[in-house]
Amino acid sequence: MKNLKVLFVTVLFLSLFTGIKTAEAANDVKVHFINVGQGDSILIQTGNENILIDGGGKGKGDEVVAYLNKQKVKTLNAVVSTHPDADHVGGLAYVIKTLTVKSVYAPKVSHTTQAYKDFLTSVKKKKLKIKTAKTGVEIITKAKNTSMDFIAPVKDYAKSDLNNWSAVLLLKHDKKTFLFTGDAEEKSEQDMLAKKLVPRVDVLKVGHHGANTSSTAAFINKAKPKYAVISVGKNGYGHPTSTVVKRLNSIKAKTYRTDKSGNIIFTSTGKQINVKTVK
Repeated sequence: MKNLKVLFVTVLFLSLFTGIKTAEAANDVKVHFINVGQGDSILIQTGNENILIDGGGKGKGDEVVAYLNKQKVKTLNAVVSTHPDADHVGGLAYVIKTLTVKSVYAPKVSHTTQAYKDFLTSVKKKKLKIKTAKTGVEIITKAKNTSMDFIAPVKDYAKSDLNNWSAVLLLKHDKKTFLFTGDAEEKSEQDMLAKKLVPRVDVLKVGHHGANTSSTAAFINKAKPKYAVISVGKNGYGHPTSTVVKRLNSIKAKTYRTDKSGNIIFTSTGKQINVKTVK
């Protein structure tokens, strides 16, 4: 009988301990930088919510959906199109067509490319309305100690200046912070700095695939990320440039590249961040 009591107490303790661990994991935030070659696609998971930023280039939508399926994602609470460039918006039409999508955010700028037209058509067919992504707009989340706020575009730019229209999203999870910059360039970076919108961050999605047009010294020194992620593939632009890589090295950021590491996954407990890569 004594042995049975000891066994019962042990099982009870283990079940309670496992329950605590499970509850803690449920409060974790995961950020997946999906390897889509020369382009961007990022999945944010907060508890039971899923947010997708961009969908890679045209023809990459099926790869993004396949990745989401592996993560057992059937519903996207929000889809963010950072700007109309094909290497960001190209795969979103297929994603929106294939999965259940609750809301869509994009900056108020259009483009004449087929990739962008396909994106608009997919949104229309799902009877969704595009919410404007700009400074001060929040993606509502039910996740504990978590917020997602757009800090750019701060203002309107020339219609041809698509990169500076990029929706820049700031994700805060308790004491940890992520900043996703799309292809935001120097003008946008300066405007964010002028408005004091750029905090020190733990993880930075490096702007415009590491191009010289972005990641100015002032911006990098203000954000001062512990981790930097460059979403990049084979390209003829010289991305990422040695100048940007040196800037990141100068602040001792641990830099990851999707062309070298594959999918890069950050898990935040709110107090600490763990990183793993999957090719």
